[in-house]
Amino acid sequence: MKTDFLILGGGIAGLTTAIALKRIGINATLVEAAPQFKPVGAGIALAANAMKVYHQLGLYDKLLIAGNSIGEMQIKNQTGKIISHANAEKFKNGLTNIAISRPELHRVLLEETDPKQIITGKRSVRFKQDTHSLTVFFDDGTSIDCNALIVAEGIHSPIRKQLLPQSETRYSGYTCWRGLADNTNLKITHTSETWGTQGRFGIVPIGKNQVYWFACKNGPANDATLKSWKQKELLANYARYHQDIKTVLANTPDDHIIWNDIADLKPIDRFAFERIVLIGDSAHATTPNMGQGACQAIEDALVLASAIQKNETIPAAFHDFETKRMARTHGIVNQSWRLGKIAQLQNPIAAGIRNLAFRLTPASVLEKQISKIYQIELPVLNT
Repeated sequence: MKTDFLILGGGIAGLTTAIALKRIGINATLVEAAPQFKPVGAGIALAANAMKVYHQLGLYDKLLIAGNSIGEMQIKNQTGKIISHANAEKFKNGLTNIAISRPELHRVLLEETDPKQIITGKRSVRFKQDTHSLTVFFDDGTSIDCNALIVAEGIHSPIRKQLLPQSETRYSGYTCWRGLADNTNLKITHTSETWGTQGRFGIVPIGKNQVYWFACKNGPANDATLKSWKQKELLANYARYHQDIKTVLANTPDDHIIWNDIADLKPIDRFAFERIVLIGDSAHATTPNMGQGACQAIEDALVLASAIQKNETIPAAFHDFETKRMARTHGIVNQSWRLGKIAQLQNPIAAGIRNLAFRLTPASVLEKQISKIYQIELPVLNT
């Protein structure tokens, strides 16, 4: 089989890129490793910078209906007292920040993608590139020839590892549980994150009478005991935290709780390799502390489509993309890493000093930091 543009990975980065390329007249082939689309995760935040992309791609209204708007974001101590807050509405520039379930987001993206473009059940294992050809080989023994390869297959991409053997993932030092709870009776309306000595806990209403939550706790990597935790163990861990947390956990069945260690990709020095380009988590996987992992992948899709449209050759376009994206994405990765270390402090004295510092910091300071992320100038596609 041969195709012009090949996208590896059917996650948010890959699907959004396929849609962006379609808007400029390119029907890329998208290959997904899973035999069928089953979104991993519970909920996700799409901040104003990501919604700017989806507005340009014509998906803004659909996502707004499917999700829930985010206004004020609060940080609390474990008793429920607010230690910091910021109003994200100030920086939306006419667009709404939303929280949405991953299945809903994937549904919207898949509706915009031609099923004929998608091939499932193929996991990449390696590639071969020379002056005249580019071939990707898959674990089922098949291969696909292409003129341009867009790698969006995630933090553990074997193609990136072949390109950059020294690239490495970093375990953050904390693990995470996520879940969805029925919000019909809870009626939680605000987004919050609670910082305490037994870990963090985030609560995000996502619409459709659901609330998304996440719980982060310090611990060794791939710990069998922590991996086995469900509702009972989480309730015990957060027993001294405020009531909202215990109520949300009590309303989450065990089969709605998922677990994974938190890791990122140590910043790499290249995204572009002639006719191969890395995007999304394959290029700059980040810890979720700023809610920007998916948002940066979504930005990638638009910037890449614009670079392809404006440059005469694929290598030039991919290099242009790298030039425009590397500093911003590396900045997000490093800032999120540092924030996670601060948020995960478990020493009571250190946590108390941190909380006091946050209480004394004006909301305008946090809002200024948010504005640097949200208020980005993005290219406009010629469609």
